[in-house]
Amino acid sequence: MDLEERYDKLYRYCYMKTRHPQTAEDITQETFLRFLRTHNVGEMERHTAYLYTIARNLCVDFYRARQELPLDQVPPPVQDQEEAHTLRIALEQVLDQLPEEDRELIFLRYTNQLPVGKIADLLGVSRFAVYRREKQILKQLRSQLDGREFYA
Repeated sequence: MDLEERYDKLYRYCYMKTRHPQTAEDITQETFLRFLRTHNVGEMERHTAYLYTIARNLCVDFYRARQELPLDQVPPPVQDQEEAHTLRIALEQVLDQLPEEDRELIFLRYTNQLPVGKIADLLGVSRFAVYRREKQILKQLRSQLDGREFYA
């Protein structure tokens, strides 16, 4: 993955956490600056989880300063626009009810398409814990969405 793709994925992660384009841009830039103070560009592939940890901590700092919680969404691609809109609203409502850690896991896995191993490193849990939690979350989402299949 090249630097531009990595930047874009990290920006989307920060945007998901902050819901503010400029803040997400600032946090993404600060994340790369902090990483590059101690590592070189060639090490990014091996340290993806570390990049996300920096970004997550900066997002937490942002919300501590503002004292509010982020709202997350994972928009599913669906062919029919009306169906997509309805499903998106339903999914947002269901995701809003999930704990922050569960929303983050779903976002990292399906929007940023991080491998389970990287997510496990980022969240500080085992790969098995990520697989198990992902399965539980998807089961919960499907049941709350009347069993409809969706893909993030």
